[in-house]
Amino acid sequence: MSPRDEPIPLREAITAVGRDLGMPAPNALDVLAQRWSEIVGPALAPHARIRSIRSGTCTVEVDGPAWATQLRYLADDLARRCNECCAAPVVSTVRVVVARA
Repeated sequence: MSPRDEPIPLREAITAVGRDLGMPAPNALDVLAQRWSEIVGPALAPHARIRSIRSGTCTVEVDGPAWATQLRYLADDLARRCNECCAAPVVSTVRVVVARA
């Protein structure tokens, strides 16, 4: 039996497939969601949420255009804070979108 025929843990398989698809580690989104208020601050946290992270792009959804403008100004700092929280280079750019009514 070759090493390739050996079963691997599901978490390792999911991580490998996700990496091939440009997705971060499986727990990265959870870590960021749990520490979101710390990352964006208590004033912005209720008005913004992480929608996804893919190929280094973190998509953040906000309540309205004013919040979008504010987060766009903070995009570089936000990416840095996200990477610090994950202790890995997970986010390279931040994309801000306004939620539909």
